[in-house]
Amino acid sequence: MSAEQEVLDQRVADVGIVESITLKNFMCHSLLGPFTFGSNVNFVVGSNGSGKSAVLTALIVALGGNAQATNRGSSLKGFVKEGESSADVSITLCNKGRDAFKPEAYGTAINVDLRITREGLRTYKLRSKSGNIISTKKEELMCILDNLNIQVNNPVSILTQEMSKYFLHSKGEGDKYRFFMKATQLEQMREDFVYIKSTKHITEDKMSQQGECVEELKQKYQEKMDRYKSLASLDEMHSKLEELQKQMAWALVRPMEREIQPMREKLQSDRQSTGKYDEKVEEWKNKVEEAEQKYKQIQDQLEGITQRIQELQPQCTQLKTEVQKRNSLLKSSEVRTHPLQLLQSQARAVRMEQIRAELENMQHQISTLGQQINQYEQASSRAKDELNKMSRSNCLRRFGEHMPALLSSIQEAHRKGQFKQRPRGPLGYCISLKDPELALAVEVCLKSFLHSFTCDNYDDEKVLQGLMARVLKGGRRPTIITSAFLSNVHDTTSRAVNHPEYPSVLQALEIEDPVVANCLIDQRGIESILLIKNRTEARRVMQRGNPPRNCNQAFSVEGDQIFTNRTYTADQPRAKFLSSDIEEEIRHSQGELENQKAHAARFQQQMRNVEEDIKKNEGLLKRAHTEQRMIKGYKGNWLLRNDTYLFMYLGCVSCVVSQNLKVMFNHSVVQTSVAKASEICPERTEVRRTAKSLDSEISRLKTKITTQQGQQGDREEIVRQYHEALTNYKDMKHQVKNLNNFIKTLDNIISMRLKAYADLRRFLSARCKYYFDSMLAQRGYTGSMTFDHKNETLSITVQPGAGNKADLSDMRSLSGGERSFSTVCFVLSLWAITEAPFRCLDEFDVYMDMVNRRISMDMMLKVAASQRNRQFIFLTPQSMSTLPETDLIRILRLKDPDRSHGAGQRNGEEEQD
Repeated sequence: MSAEQEVLDQRVADVGIVESITLKNFMCHSLLGPFTFGSNVNFVVGSNGSGKSAVLTALIVALGGNAQATNRGSSLKGFVKEGESSADVSITLCNKGRDAFKPEAYGTAINVDLRITREGLRTYKLRSKSGNIISTKKEELMCILDNLNIQVNNPVSILTQEMSKYFLHSKGEGDKYRFFMKATQLEQMREDFVYIKSTKHITEDKMSQQGECVEELKQKYQEKMDRYKSLASLDEMHSKLEELQKQMAWALVRPMEREIQPMREKLQSDRQSTGKYDEKVEEWKNKVEEAEQKYKQIQDQLEGITQRIQELQPQCTQLKTEVQKRNSLLKSSEVRTHPLQLLQSQARAVRMEQIRAELENMQHQISTLGQQINQYEQASSRAKDELNKMSRSNCLRRFGEHMPALLSSIQEAHRKGQFKQRPRGPLGYCISLKDPELALAVEVCLKSFLHSFTCDNYDDEKVLQGLMARVLKGGRRPTIITSAFLSNVHDTTSRAVNHPEYPSVLQALEIEDPVVANCLIDQRGIESILLIKNRTEARRVMQRGNPPRNCNQAFSVEGDQIFTNRTYTADQPRAKFLSSDIEEEIRHSQGELENQKAHAARFQQQMRNVEEDIKKNEGLLKRAHTEQRMIKGYKGNWLLRNDTYLFMYLGCVSCVVSQNLKVMFNHSVVQTSVAKASEICPERTEVRRTAKSLDSEISRLKTKITTQQGQQGDREEIVRQYHEALTNYKDMKHQVKNLNNFIKTLDNIISMRLKAYADLRRFLSARCKYYFDSMLAQRGYTGSMTFDHKNETLSITVQPGAGNKADLSDMRSLSGGERSFSTVCFVLSLWAITEAPFRCLDEFDVYMDMVNRRISMDMMLKVAASQRNRQFIFLTPQSMSTLPETDLIRILRLKDPDRSHGAGQRNGEEEQD
């Protein structure tokens, strides 16, 4: 034996072994256990009635076996103790090692709790090592048993007392063969092959039926195809009709073009005849330009003279005044004795006049400035009144000058019982922001809802409309939203957006009143709108492939509205209703006031400039009228000389214009007809036939098409039926082909599996023979084992003592002890060729004498010592006091039953021997 094999044999059993079992109200026992089993050899020792077979029966039933497999009853309800409502079995299976089943869920042990009711119902609870319930489904238990390779219905894994007796007394070679087949699971494999073959035969029958169906579908497809092909002639008629319609379109254009051609030729002739008049007109234009140039020169001279007069007028007036003063001084002075003083007096007088003129000018400016100052003070007073209205404690006036009065009226009406539920509003006054930076975004999002009111019912809505009509006379009334008031905010968990970085509008608001919150959720959907401060980040989140779940739009801090496929920019520069910074609003209003003042000053300056321009233009207009009267005579004479030529020219031109208009009208009609014809046929074609002949042929062809369509039916329906029949035929043909391929593949697989099955059966038979001979040799017996797989028989012959093969006899001729020993050898040989985490034998030594019992015990212990990775549970009424002391052997002694008081005592584990 190699070193690796020694290590394998010496390792301790782990996954799949039974660690403990507990029975309550099972069969005739009130409580058995808990029994703790060792990892290798376990002897359950006790007299008849102590509960040995009950432990084995409970093991089979708890691990999914049916009642018939235990040979202890026909139904599960028979296992419930008389007088009790249910029976409980708890088994702990080891779940260690690399083959453990879901170790992350169950841990190192799996607890299987079974409850059987009086009605025969079976329920499971599969618990982890810590006691947590992992599953309650039997399917989970079946998965555990498959993973751990536990076979409760395999007689080699669990050999009950009844099965052992049946096997010992069985005289048929077929029974032994079936025992061998069931123990090695070859019987299960054969049943699987039989089921596969029957399934294949069923599939072949269905395939033959599908073949008939394919022929029917093929015939139907050919019928539909013939009808489909008959549509070809109809398509030709449609093509011909389309061609005739194209020719008809251009045939209607040709008469119109022939009709307009003479008009074009006449227009060309008239245009040539107007050539001489054009020359004369050109001469008149030159003369007019010369006259206008002369008129302009005279006008310029007149303007120069007028300007010079205006410049000299003040000097003239000043000189006249000075002359009058000097004459008066000459007349009043008799003697000119002081010329120097006179000159000084005159200079002072001139200076006084200048100062007086400047003083009057200054007084005029002071008066104007005084008026402006009064206007500015009035505007400042109005602005201060507005600033006082926008005080920090009266934010309600943001929503309207009459809003405080309206709310007072609502409160008074509610106090008098006119409202069933007090209306809420304006909604913008009932909310506040957690982050003031988001004021503009939220204000743009809610828009008109900020001024809206909400009512519980339509009666309250009528009362509120009456109050608004009385308080808000002539003003715009807020919107009223009618919806039943609720005391709790809507649960928006399933439809609200939940982003880890950005809040929704609902999350960004502080709303104390659930009615206001529910109204904004219902009317605006604020739970599904995100607020993202950065405009670029908002577009990235919403418009790059995967927007947040339940989010349909977002708003940036600038008020931009971002959808998944478009963006709208806000036309509002700042928040008006939700801003919390009153000082900023005051500064903004003051800035607007200063801007209004500057604008007023600029406007006044512009008004002064316009007035000066008006005065200048009035003077120029007067001069222009004068000059116009002077030139009228000159132009009148010239016009009279050219009236004759002018009338002649105008008559010719009017004729040309009239002809041109007519040609243009007809040309537009032709262009419209050409456009319509181009839509029908983009390329112009030469048409030799008349429109009338084409129209008659089109009518005749349409009648023929209608008649043929009535005979064949709806074209679209025929095409649809053809394609449907073609698809059905191809699909069915493809399915039949796939079934044929599947059956061929299945035949190949079955042939390979049957060959492998025969090889495995031959191999297991050879190994079983080898181990059986080895076991008999330990007692000095000889024997043979003959398999007849064709007739399904197994012949076993044994010679108890020394002798040749001719002395071999059938097991039926052996004594009870010898037969039991031979049976043990057969079971041990089956153990050697099968795999299972634990093996159970019930009263295996019941018919053995002391010698055979001792030899059989030594053999089983030797096998158990060589297979330390397996667990062995032996049930026997015999005393095991003669067993050697070892750490791998555990003996569980059950107390004898109390015959006088029933078997309700508690039995437990005694100790490890």
